[in-house]
Amino acid sequence: MTNPVLEGLAKARRSAVHLEMRDTYQPNDPEFIAWQNGKRLNPAADRSEWWRPFLDVVTETTARGVVMRRARIVSEPVTDYIRYEHDVTFPNVVAGELVRWLPRRRAADIPLPGTDLWMFDGEAVLFTYFSGVGEVVDREWRTEPEVIQLVASSFELVWDRATPHEEYKPVQ
Repeated sequence: MTNPVLEGLAKARRSAVHLEMRDTYQPNDPEFIAWQNGKRLNPAADRSEWWRPFLDVVTETTARGVVMRRARIVSEPVTDYIRYEHDVTFPNVVAGELVRWLPRRRAADIPLPGTDLWMFDGEAVLFTYFSGVGEVVDREWRTEPEVIQLVASSFELVWDRATPHEEYKPVQ
């Protein structure tokens, strides 16, 4: 089985943007459960202790000159899952991904797509559909100009308002 996100990143020439809007994903993820039980990644430790295969993809993609940006719209106070995501995001930044956070109340007047997405080179959007508890149930590629325009304008508005990862402190 192929992974459409990895395919999109492999083909990207200029940009890859990722918009995340849920407050929880995959609650049965073993890494999330380990984090809930006290496991923490140590930025000062040997990289092999916190590096993961997706980060190789990020490094390869950004080394080709592709700008990777991820924006997360989050409710505050944040959920445990968002606290976990914030805690484990530093490796993405080390790998070359730019990450920002936007409190949901600051996004209330932004027209947004109905689900999380990736957009590659401003030409193709990959929507991800989730179950109510945050499990991926389907993905869909879209290339219609009006879809691209909605996603591009939404993402830029979110990005402009959002706080860089290094400065964002999750409200608990």
